[in-house]
Amino acid sequence: MTPAESPETTGNGDTKGTSVIVNAIAVLRTFTADEPLLGVTEIANRVGLHKSTVSRILATFEQEHLVERDPETRRFRLGLGLIAVAGPLLAELEERRVAYPVLRELTEQTGETSALMVWNGAESMCVEQIASHHQIKHTTPLGARYRDAMSSSVQVFLSAAPAERVRTLLRSGAISYPGLDDAGLDGYQIKLKDVTDRGWAINYGESSIDEVGVAAPVYDHRGDVVAAVLISAPRFRVSRERLQGLGEASAAAARKITTRMGGRAPQGSA
Repeated sequence: MTPAESPETTGNGDTKGTSVIVNAIAVLRTFTADEPLLGVTEIANRVGLHKSTVSRILATFEQEHLVERDPETRRFRLGLGLIAVAGPLLAELEERRVAYPVLRELTEQTGETSALMVWNGAESMCVEQIASHHQIKHTTPLGARYRDAMSSSVQVFLSAAPAERVRTLLRSGAISYPGLDDAGLDGYQIKLKDVTDRGWAINYGESSIDEVGVAAPVYDHRGDVVAAVLISAPRFRVSRERLQGLGEASAAAARKITTRMGGRAPQGSA
C-alpha cells in the first residue's frame, strides 16, 4: 500500500492521523545520499501524494528544522534538526559506543574504512564509521541501508537467521537477489553456512564491481548477532591474499567488541 492509498476516513480520527504520519515518514525517506536535494514535484511523484500535501508536510518539517531549503535551487534537503531527534538514540546505542575505539584501531591497522552495522529487520544499517586515510576510499553515510544479498554485512545477519526467514526475505524481494530461483536459494544458503564456519563474510565485487567488503558478527550475552563489523575498500587495493587478512581483522575486531559488551559467541561459531 502506497502512502497515497493509506485509509483516510473522516469518521475515524485515529486512522486519519496514522495516514498523515505514514505520509510524513514517506516524504523523509525519499531523501538519500545519492539524491540529497529534492523538489516538491519530485517528492510528490515518488510517494504518490498531491504536491499541495507534500508542500504542507515540508512546511511543517522546515519549521522544525527537519528539512531545509537550498538557497540557490530552493529544493529541499534533510535538516540538522534530525540530529537532535536521532542523537539520544545513537548516544544510548551500546554497540556504537563500545565499537568506536575498536573501529578506530581497525582503520589504523588496515588503512581501510571500518564501520558498525546493525540489522533493522530486513536491512543492514550503518551507525558508525571511521573513514580510511587514503584519498581513494569507500565510505557510506550514517543511516545508509543495505538490502543486497551479496553485501557482506547482510550476509552476516542472514547467516544467523532461520533458513525459512531467509527464503521469505529473498522471495519477497525485501532482500535483493537478481535472477533468484530455487537453485540460487540453495546456493545462497550454502554461502551463509560458509560465513558461519569461516567467521566472516566476503563481498568481492559482487554487489559493486569496484568495491570489496568483509564483515564479521558481534554477539550479545545471549549469543545473538546484534551488529557486524564491516571493512570496505576499493577492489584494486585488495588482492585475494589481502582479503584473508582483512577478514581476519574484521573478525578480531568483532570479537573484541563482543567481549567488551559482555557478549559471547555461540558454541560452534568461528
